[in-house]
This record gives sequence, structure tokens and C-alpha cells, in this order.
Amino acid sequence: MFRPLESLSPDQAQQLEQLRAQLAALPAALVAYSGGVDSTLVAAIAAEQLGERAVAVTGVSPALAPHLRHEAQLQAQWIGMRHRELETAELEDPAYSSNPSQRCFACKRELHRLLGQLRQEQPQAVVLDGVNHDDLGDHRPGIAAAQQAGVHSPLADLGIDKAGVRAISKALGFPWWDKPAQPCLASRFPYGEPISATRLQRVAAAEAWLRQRGWPELRVRSQGDAARIELPADQLDNALRLWSAPEQRQAVIEAFLAQGFSAVGVDLEGLVSGKLNRSLRP
Repeated sequence: MFRPLESLSPDQAQQLEQLRAQLAALPAALVAYSGGVDSTLVAAIAAEQLGERAVAVTGVSPALAPHLRHEAQLQAQWIGMRHRELETAELEDPAYSSNPSQRCFACKRELHRLLGQLRQEQPQAVVLDGVNHDDLGDHRPGIAAAQQAGVHSPLADLGIDKAGVRAISKALGFPWWDKPAQPCLASRFPYGEPISATRLQRVAAAEAWLRQRGWPELRVRSQGDAARIELPADQLDNALRLWSAPEQRQAVIEAFLAQGFSAVGVDLEGLVSGKLNRSLRP
């Protein structure tokens, strides 16, 4: 059992025990596992309570950044959980590749179709995901797809929000408790702009180049053939000072042009989660 290394608030301690009890009552579990802090908490407690009857399952496609796939593998090893990867084919579905505002519905529908097939090997297994209470108030079409597939969301059911997930993960000693949110690479494209494997790989390569140079939290937004770098607001001044030097700026430009972008800029507002959803507001 994962024993707390530091204290939790009474409410959070109760939520952790409720989560343990809820998962312990399951005959078996398949956890839709991205490696994010939310799904990893569900996976860890499922493994703790169910042992070999719990399996973490990661959907793999060009929309999953390679470093996140690697992190998911390492975290599953750390918590001692069985881990499977499934190749998903959402890019073959126009409801995904055309990038409508309901794109995430098509993505999760594909993932849960494959999880449904996996359940044939373990019919008693309950499919779980890492949706937390805060997610219920955001534009998350994927939640509807999961609900249609009969997926259970124990964090949301117990009222555990993002802050609670991080607090519980930290108390249990999980090294990734403060891991930044990392939505899939498809989120880098404005709604209505088609998505392809080539375009996803281009964004992934550009983000990897920046990450290797000391920018761990970022987005490279893609619009047409132009790229826009988003960094946390408190890092913008440092970035602008660095890239004001001609040789540093030229290195960025050349790296992005080499990936197939026609231009690159810096978003002066900084990194804002869900920024592209602004286009959906009336």
C-alpha cells in the first residue's frame, strides 16, 4: 500500500480512503491511462487495491508526444502496474481529422472502442478514467464519449478536483505530483484546421527541440504553416531577452523552418490552457 509521507486535510484523507474503497470493490479494472497526474492516481490506487487484476491502458497515436509515452511507461513501472499500449486509429475518422469542436469525442470513442474489445479478454473488468471534478465544468466532449461507453470516473464521482489530485499524489510520494497538464498534440490546432500525422509530428518535433533547451512547459500552436510558441507568463521575459540576441533568435527560426514551418513567433499572452476554446464562446 502507498503510505502517506505527509499529512492531508481531513477532507482529502477521506477522499483517498473512499477512492481506495471504491476501487477495492471492483472485480477487475482497465484504466484509460495517459500518464497525466489524474489517470496515474487512479491507476496507482487500482494497482494497490487490485494487484494483477488492474491494467493501465494507453492509446498510442501521432497525437501522443513521444516523451509523454515514455513518461507513462516509466510511471507504470514505478507504481508496479501492468501496462498495455493500444494503437489507435482516430486519424482515419473524418470526425477527428477534420478537427471539429467535438474532435475529442471521436478520439475517446476510438479509445473506448478498443478498450471494449480488450474487455473481451477480461469480461468482469470495469473501465476507469482519470476525469476529475474540475473537468466537468470545461469543454470536454471526450467525457460524453466515455459516458456512452459506460466508463467510470471515480475522481469525479468522489468530488476530487485537480488540487486534490495533486495533494493526494504528493502525500503518497508520487514524483510526478506537480506534472504540468499536457493535452494531446491535436489541441495545438485551431478548430476546423485539418489534422494529419505529418502535422502532429512537426509540432512534436518543435516542442521537443524547445524542451531540450530548457523550456519544460510550453505549447507550439500551429496555424496553417506558421508556429506560435506559448510559454508560461513568468518565463516570457527571459525568453524574449534570450531570443533578442540575433544568434539565439536565428537558431529558433532555423529549427522551426527545418521542421516545415514557414514562420515562428512568440505569444505575448503566454501559455493559457484551453485558449483555442475561446473560439467556441458566443
